[in-house]
Amino acid sequence: MWAVAALTLAVAGVLLLIWLGQRTLIYFPDRHVPPPAVTGLADFEDVQIPAADGVTLQGWFLPARPQPASWTVVVFNGNAGNRAYRIPLAAALRRHGLAVLLFDYRGFGDSSGSPTETGLHEDARAVHAYLARRTDVRADRLVYFGESLGTAVAVRLAVDPPPAALILRSPFTSLVDVGRLHYPILPVRWLLRDRFNSADAIARVRSPVLIVAGDRDRIVPLEQSRQLFAMTPEPRQLMIVRGADHNDGELLDGRQMIEAVRGFLDAR
Repeated sequence: MWAVAALTLAVAGVLLLIWLGQRTLIYFPDRHVPPPAVTGLADFEDVQIPAADGVTLQGWFLPARPQPASWTVVVFNGNAGNRAYRIPLAAALRRHGLAVLLFDYRGFGDSSGSPTETGLHEDARAVHAYLARRTDVRADRLVYFGESLGTAVAVRLAVDPPPAALILRSPFTSLVDVGRLHYPILPVRWLLRDRFNSADAIARVRSPVLIVAGDRDRIVPLEQSRQLFAMTPEPRQLMIVRGADHNDGELLDGRQMIEAVRGFLDAR
């Protein structure tokens, strides 16, 4: 009897620790943003974006060259690193005449605050409001590009206000579903505070959607992306990058993905 009680208390203690520290298992920000000159980034604008709750987001706006931009792409990052990690993606998009906004969520890079699901959605709304104020950005040519965790942020924002196009790289149905795959012995459904449930939101998206996924993805398995695609209203398109894992270059700025993005936008 005492042994059972001790084991129960031990398990409860472990679950409590996981519950308290769960966000350290979700978000992996890199607070060091290298000087743009070190990264090779040029011809950009430093931007500061205020969120409604007082947090200030830091970003880089890369205008299209030559002007005017055919589209403006806002990149919603995954759960790790900072905006400097996405410079190759921005450079590849820019070569196709697109303007790009790279920014860091709260708690990432040199943005203030700490990341939470509610906070990241607040950040997304602030970014949209910022772009709406720019005279060199057309609201009817705005593209949300979400990668991994950022796909959930982009999907929720796309419900309202809708973009001209929505691109989701390695999307999942919900963080609960991903967590259950990676932590099958844990009661993930009961533990998670930040759920990022794209499955609930995607049916309300009315923008054209392109989903890009790797068939060797070990973090967000292809089946997760396929499931979300099946829930997505038309018009929709699925592009699978053969042999690509979650963090491979093919899914950052690879030729197949960039050409798929360009073709998808050209068709709009």
